[in-house]
Amino acid sequence: MKRTLMSAAIVASTLATSAQVASAAESLSVLHWWTSGGESKAIRVLKDDMDKQGYEWKDFAVAGGAGAAAMTALKTQVMSGNAPSAAQIKGPLIQDWADQGVLVDIDKSATDWKAQLPAQINKTMMSKGHYVAAPFSVHRINWLWINKAALDKVGGKPPTTWPEFFALADKFRAAGITPVARGGQPWQDMTIWETVVLSQGADFYRKAMIDLDQKTLTSPQMLQVFQTARKIQGYFDKGSTGRDWNLATAMVINGSGGMQFMGDWAKGEFANANKKADVDYICAAAPGTSNAFTYTVDSFVFFQQNGKKEATLGQLALAKTIMSPAFQEQFSLYKGSIPVRQDVSMDKFDACAKKSYADEQTTIKSNTFFPSFAFGDVQSSATEGAITDVVTGFMNSNEDPQEAMRKVAAAAKVK
Repeated sequence: MKRTLMSAAIVASTLATSAQVASAAESLSVLHWWTSGGESKAIRVLKDDMDKQGYEWKDFAVAGGAGAAAMTALKTQVMSGNAPSAAQIKGPLIQDWADQGVLVDIDKSATDWKAQLPAQINKTMMSKGHYVAAPFSVHRINWLWINKAALDKVGGKPPTTWPEFFALADKFRAAGITPVARGGQPWQDMTIWETVVLSQGADFYRKAMIDLDQKTLTSPQMLQVFQTARKIQGYFDKGSTGRDWNLATAMVINGSGGMQFMGDWAKGEFANANKKADVDYICAAAPGTSNAFTYTVDSFVFFQQNGKKEATLGQLALAKTIMSPAFQEQFSLYKGSIPVRQDVSMDKFDACAKKSYADEQTTIKSNTFFPSFAFGDVQSSATEGAITDVVTGFMNSNEDPQEAMRKVAAAAKVK
């Protein structure tokens, strides 16, 4: 009897150990579009954390700053029955995938999320009362990056108005510096255009980009948006067409470019080049936008695996790790963002990040904390795509601003 019990105990122990090994060896296929220097460094933090927990990370990186190529790849994978464990998605697309019934909830890992996330962001991570996405960080979009040596060379200062901006751009041009380092891709053109929209005021942005109000979209202010964007276009260099965003950032880093409109992931590139805020470069709210904050939130959604409607242990571990204070801090330090959790200390962050956090808190209270239209955090992909096509066409041509405004108003009706 003792021998039998011992044998049974050994078998049970072996089975338990095998189960633990199997669990620990779970593979996590992860689709994302973080491929630049600063981005790669940031995502490696998560990969290393999961490796330490015994999970095998299978990286599926698809280049492209706005994620269009990644979303195409994701659709192909899901349709072929080979959905990744997790995929980088944001905004309304989270709800779209949830509505298709292919996601799993991660409530077991989200024990304190409601208390730690800004209410607006918390809502985006949920579907039908359940968490289906884990947010990484908050990126501010309405930044203007300036090479400090170039700024000192021309005797300028960070512009707070468009007249000041264009005066500085003229100084850069006279000094042989490309005034505006621009990457010629649709999402980069939208970054500039959206920022000009925001400069017309928080209420104008809300009505134009969130409400899609036709009266606002055809107003004299919207015409002014296109006229300002056209003037900015005149300060691009001839080689900007098709340029990746990080190459435009590199121009500001090396001083061949004076300024760049870009989200704060650009700071990850500065950090990767060992450049310091207020020493080598300046971060300033784009002209006319200091009292508002447009943001995008990167997040992972979690897909059903092998037909099972419950999250795997690995998916739950991944979600929990993403939202842990330690990871949130380290990820944002590398990425250039600020933690999405509200309880993470900002002591280790630089001046730009601290300003971003302070402005985030202020704008949340003043209701001028807005999701970014340009980065897919507001409207459906159909509406976003239609307006983006109009803006891109305008930014790469000599189209009349009045005609472009008419087209945007029509595009806003696309659902």
